[in-house]
Amino acid sequence: MSDSILDKLASLGLALPAVPAPVAAYVNCVRSGNLLFLSGGLPIDGEKKVIGKVPSEVSIEEAREGARMIILNRLAVIRDAIGSLDKVKQIVALNGFVNSAPDFFGHPQVINGASELLVELFGDKGKHSRTALGAAALPLNVAVEINLIVEVED
Repeated sequence: MSDSILDKLASLGLALPAVPAPVAAYVNCVRSGNLLFLSGGLPIDGEKKVIGKVPSEVSIEEAREGARMIILNRLAVIRDAIGSLDKVKQIVALNGFVNSAPDFFGHPQVINGASELLVELFGDKGKHSRTALGAAALPLNVAVEINLIVEVED
């Protein structure tokens, strides 16, 4: 089956990683009707990890790249769940959490890394509602965590 989103990824020099295993007692994705509810993804791909507080330990640009890394692993989960990324009708919502130093207020800049990639890949279907929040700490001390709600075809 052809997958034009995978072609777009390849043209950007990107590829989907293996579907990441959950790091605690949850599943990566639950489908309810035509909606996929994706658990929070972390910026971890094999040995590559984006760890620490933004911006005191991790630069805004590194955290943005971590957000993009999460989108790639969330897309791998979606593809595993529905067979093709071309079956995505709409990225409905994105919730992003940034492991923030107390005086950091640039959470939207970090989460833009994820939002911009989704729009680049899916066009209007990638436009979504969004939350971008700071957190005192995140699991495994990652710099960013993102979950998604995605509408898919029947």
